[in-house]
Amino acid sequence: MGAVGWLVDGAAIVNQVALQRTSYGPYSRAMVRICKEESFHARQGFDIMMKMCAGTKAQKAMAQDALNRLWFPALMMFGPSDKDSVHSAQSMAWKIKVMTNDEGRQKFVDQTVPQIEYLGLELPDPALRLNPETGHYAYTEPDWREFFDVINGNGPCNADRLRDRNKAHADGAWFRDALSAHAAKKGTN
Repeated sequence: MGAVGWLVDGAAIVNQVALQRTSYGPYSRAMVRICKEESFHARQGFDIMMKMCAGTKAQKAMAQDALNRLWFPALMMFGPSDKDSVHSAQSMAWKIKVMTNDEGRQKFVDQTVPQIEYLGLELPDPALRLNPETGHYAYTEPDWREFFDVINGNGPCNADRLRDRNKAHADGAWFRDALSAHAAKKGTN
């Protein structure tokens, strides 16, 4: 729970804060309210991680495991690399976005690595290093095949989700039939 709030909502905030400056006013204004809520989740998640890291060895190990599992999915939340992003350039040109996927990902990495170090956790990527020339952290690119597999409906939970959706639809047939019968009886069909 803590790592999800800290990393996933933290990544969302990086994207959403930038969207407060888009060209579309209603969207931009909505992002202000959304960011307030997301920042609460991220702060709460980081607080949970701090408590776990200050707790027992088992608790710190659980925090490390959560970081290891969620690091690359959090990086994927910014969308594909700019070189592979179909819509990023157009969204930038129309000022729907004010930062590219790669810029947002870099900003997230740069702000999150010091938090990982503060928590006393091991960096989840052996290539994660501060580049003294740029002042940015170098990191391993996420596995974009995994990203596109999930986007295309071939994710690890997709079969379960579809099975549950189909079961719910089948289980609700009696209700849809009853609504249709009622509408037919009332002549409102």
